[in-house]
Amino acid sequence: PAKRDIERVYSKPEFVAKLRRLADAIENGKPFTIQVAGERFTVPADADISVEHERGEDSEELEVQLVWQPR
Repeated sequence: PAKRDIERVYSKPEFVAKLRRLADAIENGKPFTIQVAGERFTVPADADISVEHERGEDSEELEVQLVWQPR
């Protein structure tokens, strides 16, 4: 697949719904399918999960990452 680096802003209700589906998939050991900016893909159940915190001069950022190798 082509390289891609997309950031999508969601409303709070949309974000909460996606997080709930993600949490349920992780808890149940199942893959998670999501569509971001028109592309649908599946995160495998064995993806690595990390949380990153960044602090700058004017802002802070909390980033949840799921990383996996393409199959």
